[in-house]
Amino acid sequence: MNRNELNPDASPEAAYGARLRSLREARGWTQEELAEHSEYSSVHISAVENGRKPPTLRFSRSLDRVFDLEGTADSFEREYREIKHGSLLEGFPEYIGYEGRAVEIRMFEVGLIPGLLQTSAYARTVADGDVQRGAITPEQAEERVAFLAERQDALARPKPPMVMVVMDESCLRQEVGGAEVMRDQLQRLIDVASLPNWVLQVSPFDMGARRSFNLPINLLTLPDRSVAAYAESQARGHLERESSAVLPMLMAYHQLQAEVLSQAASVAMIEQVRKGIP
Repeated sequence: MNRNELNPDASPEAAYGARLRSLREARGWTQEELAEHSEYSSVHISAVENGRKPPTLRFSRSLDRVFDLEGTADSFEREYREIKHGSLLEGFPEYIGYEGRAVEIRMFEVGLIPGLLQTSAYARTVADGDVQRGAITPEQAEERVAFLAERQDALARPKPPMVMVVMDESCLRQEVGGAEVMRDQLQRLIDVASLPNWVLQVSPFDMGARRSFNLPINLLTLPDRSVAAYAESQARGHLERESSAVLPMLMAYHQLQAEVLSQAASVAMIEQVRKGIP
């Protein structure tokens, strides 16, 4: 049987296929034997290895179960997300893998409504702005909006995570997409605040230097009670799992929650801003 030579530098899909072959052969398995362990045929496996068929999320998760890579930095799911969402910041696809398993999510945001709370019209306006600046293509904008919808849908699982959000007041007052888009977006915040697994709070402008963070940050509590932190610069994102670095950020978040407006006062501010939109 002829063995095709693979060029992992040809494309991200080719690198995925070459890695799959390497791991399979390290186990001493043929494609048929891998098929017996996974939910896919040897024909499908061959097509992915040779770059004739792109990997899917379901296929990647199946491989992670077979090769015992679930939840690791080397998982096929992570590689798949990097292929599919290549327009996203470095580090973000890895963060998403953890977000989907988190039992608690804590967020702080400045300037824009957090993605998990954005309406589709608000999210599209933000993505279109990136297109106008030349930062991404129209196709990548469509991908970002669709990907955000997937993240939001993933929170509606049978046992949803507890989600705590602190938004700087600028998130409410910066108009994105015009009056109608903002009215609907602010109403979305009010509606979400009534859900039992969400806590929404506003960090008012007059907090000044008492505010714990100056940049957006996400903190995830995972099923094993470990905590991961994710923060972004303009150019890249960084996921941190070392407890020595993460725990001080978690403490700072707790201090922030103690200083900001209560949820009731925050919702009152959101309603006031919404009523003031012409």
